[in-house]
Amino acid sequence: MRSSLLADAPAIREPRHAPVAHVTRGGVVEGIHYGSVVVLDRDGGVRSSIGDIEAACYPRSALKPVQAVAMVRAGLPLDGALLSLAMGSHSGEERHLTGTRLILELAGVTEDDLRNVPDLPYAPRVRDTWVREGRGPSPLAQNCSGKHAAMLYLCKLSGWPLETYLDPAHPLQRAISEAVEELTGQRIANVTVDGCGSPLFSVSLHGLARATARIATAAPDTAERRVADALRVHPEMASGTGRDTAELMRAVPGLLAKDGFEGVQVAALPDGRAIAVKIADGADRARIPVAAAALALAGVDPRLLAGFAGEPMTGAGRPVGRIRPVATLDPSSVPVPT
Repeated sequence: MRSSLLADAPAIREPRHAPVAHVTRGGVVEGIHYGSVVVLDRDGGVRSSIGDIEAACYPRSALKPVQAVAMVRAGLPLDGALLSLAMGSHSGEERHLTGTRLILELAGVTEDDLRNVPDLPYAPRVRDTWVREGRGPSPLAQNCSGKHAAMLYLCKLSGWPLETYLDPAHPLQRAISEAVEELTGQRIANVTVDGCGSPLFSVSLHGLARATARIATAAPDTAERRVADALRVHPEMASGTGRDTAELMRAVPGLLAKDGFEGVQVAALPDGRAIAVKIADGADRARIPVAAAALALAGVDPRLLAGFAGEPMTGAGRPVGRIRPVATLDPSSVPVPT
């Protein structure tokens, strides 16, 4: 049963985004990325915000830790690397395919039972090898296959229908929507279909940050803590070799982080400090630099974030500019702890 204490659903409107990053070239601002950013304190209060953090938005894959919490609460018995894979947007590496096959085997189902959209592996180098080998799109290679395999596993254990597991009215998806509302603290604004085919729930950026913080701060022996521990210990299973969100978690002790398509990034520390970012145009190049700047505002040592300033803008192969967060987000304006 949904709590009567939930806040109303966020308004569905054109978000009032604001500049969050400048693209400079030769000392001139060549482009501007707009977006919204929220930084939460340990007590959940808003330390800083830019843009429109209360409008309805789609978290995309940044919501997968919340989906995983719902599945663990409902009886999904996965832990460790396989649980991390269950919330993954993976690169399609062999470890991801092997892990997904193992979950399917545990469920007693096959790749044919997956209802996610067939695709090539997400990582360019893995995709290129896949194509050279003459392999075509498949549900197993698609970056959400671990999540879909886990959904099938839970359905099999619960006696729920397998064929309709992506229907918003299915018991699995109802359990997920309830967890989304509980952890974000607000009612869902809208339900649509994500790129992989699963239901996608619209919440506010503020609510998304709140949900991530609640998972990151969870007590031992809770579903939230199992999810947090799995993602922290096995970040590459939810992404892949060299992926920026995994590297960010490796760089900042205790950090829980997840990215999503269309420029979404969330991250939270075990003490409750959290950030959520939405880049308005969905540009991936601005996502991590802005997120790193927001983490610095949250109090993370900027020295830990030095490797996440973004790729330089080049001219004739030489660096001539960069993506620079706006002044109110610039990590260089935050004193370095001594």
